[in-house]
Formats: sequence, C-alpha cells, structure tokens
Amino acid sequence: MKKMFAAMALGAVLALPAGQAMAGKDLDAVKARGQLICGVAVGGIAGFMMVDNQGKWTGMNVDICRGVSAALFGDSEKVKYVPLSGQQRFTALQDGEVDLLSNNSTWTLTRDTALGLDFVGVTYYDGQGFMVPKKLGVKSAKELNGASICVLTGSTSELNIADYFRTNKMTFKPVLFEDPDQSRSAFFGGRCDAYSGDQARLYATRIANAPNPDDYIVLPEVISKEPLGPVVRHGDNQFADIVRWTQYAMLEAEEYGITSKNVDEMLKSDNPAIKRILGVTPGMGKALGVDEKWVYNIVKQVGNYGESFDRNVGAGSPLKIPRGQNALWTQGGLQYAPPIR
Repeated sequence: MKKMFAAMALGAVLALPAGQAMAGKDLDAVKARGQLICGVAVGGIAGFMMVDNQGKWTGMNVDICRGVSAALFGDSEKVKYVPLSGQQRFTALQDGEVDLLSNNSTWTLTRDTALGLDFVGVTYYDGQGFMVPKKLGVKSAKELNGASICVLTGSTSELNIADYFRTNKMTFKPVLFEDPDQSRSAFFGGRCDAYSGDQARLYATRIANAPNPDDYIVLPEVISKEPLGPVVRHGDNQFADIVRWTQYAMLEAEEYGITSKNVDEMLKSDNPAIKRILGVTPGMGKALGVDEKWVYNIVKQVGNYGESFDRNVGAGSPLKIPRGQNALWTQGGLQYAPPIR
C-alpha cells in the first residue's frame, strides 16, 4: 500500500509541467487583490521606512516591498503599507492582515519556527548597541551599570540587554515602550540614561530625531547579531520564493553592474549571466512563476541593492552608514546571492 501511494505521489509530481512554479493561497490572494500588503514599523526608521507628508513611504525596507510588487505586477507602486508595532507585527502576519513584513525584524530560531513564519533573506546585517548623551561622560557600555535604558518592548533588543547585563554582572532599569515615538521622546527628554536598539535604528534616530545630533554618541559595543529581513507566512513556497529572489535579484544586479540607469543598455549584453538575469534568455521568470522581465522591472523601477543602500542609508543619504558587513561578498561583506540560472 505504501508503495502504491508513493508511486501515485511521484506520478503527480512528474505530471507537473517542467520548470513551472505552483501558486499557493497567499500568492493567489495577492494576485486577485492586485496589490501587495506590506507591514512596516510604526513611527518609521529614517532610511529604512519613513512616510512623508503626502503619505509616500520610502527606505531600504520599503524598496523590498516595491521590488516584490515590480516582480509580481511589473509595477513597483502596487503596495499598501500597514504600520505595525513590535507587539503587533507577527500576529498581523499570522492572521493574514499583511502579506509580508519588511520592518527590520530580526531572524531568530523561534520566530522562524514556532510562529509559523518564514524569514526569506537578510536585507541588512546589524547588531544592537547603545546611544547616550555626551554629557553623561560614558565611553563604553560597560560603564552603564545601574543605568535606565529606553527600549522597545516585544523586540529582541529587550532580551539582549538583559543577557548582556547579566553576563557582565551589571544591573539596569528597563524603561519599556511599544511606540517608537514615545521611546525616542522619553530618551531625548531625559527620562533614560541610554537608548538601545539595532545600530541602524540608533544612527537613524540620532540624525532624524535628536534636538542636536552632536550632543549624542553611539557607544562602540555591539552586543548581538541582528540579521534583519523580510518575513512571510509558512506554507506558500512560491510566494516565499518570489520575495527571496527579489532580494537576490537586487544583489545579483549590483554584482554584475546592472543599475537603474544602465539596465536598458545591459539588455544588449553578450554576457550569458546578464542575459539570463534580465530575461533576454528566457526561463528564469517561468521557473519563478513571474514575467521574464521580472528582474528588469525591479532594477529599472527600484534599483539594485547598492543603489537602494546608498540612496536610503549610505553615502547618498543623511545617515551615511558605511556598507560594512552589508557590502557584497566580492568586497569583503556578507551580502551574497545564489546565482540566477
């Protein structure tokens, strides 16, 4: 009997058209709606996700949502953004209120397993740190014994601080907030000695929210690993693949020198890899279940990974964060995409 069922299952697999992706319920819902619903962070984070006075969202995390929309619809603007707190975000994804989280969520074992969710890549390699007023006279996190620390509840930051202080036999007073705006206001208003979070958040907060950025410093210690990336519900492998390969496509484009400015010229390239990436040689789009121009649309409308980084948080932005670990692997960084082939 077992052999019979195994043979039936194998026959069903072999009956599928070769190289054709199977749509799942989440992808079907997105296509039927004609719009991607993307969860971002309440209060925003400068350079990563911010909304302007006209309601337009921009930032590195927003670019992932726009890239997925470009891959699915050929249009990067078919996205609805839903701001979610640290406490709300995973429940909202589980309940189907959003299709995708792209809001600086840290990839951990329990989040990737026990919550019924899938992390599909690392948009930004980060680590947790501390920001303090210069007038406090503190030069190291190990001088924060007994300090009050503003931190977001429901975040990995809250747990990391407890681990760090316990390991170093120090004490601290947590001042917890669910709303990032309240947390920032409390810190800059003097309610806390220090403000803790991912270093990207600290630099963004210092530039965008401090009354005088020069009055504050980010301490040198990095106390955790914070691989930040997009999250989807478990169970729809094709939708997860599209989100995953959207980010990989942006990295591959940067590696091959394909930019939003030269992508049309690159269509004429004789390089076999570039021809596959841009769909001149067909097959990759069909395998993923999207248009063969999916990477072209992403790069043309959103840019490659390096363009997104520089525009939002790097040299071309007010934050001017160095690429560091987020440089391509060919330049000593950790960003590495499997080949599109």
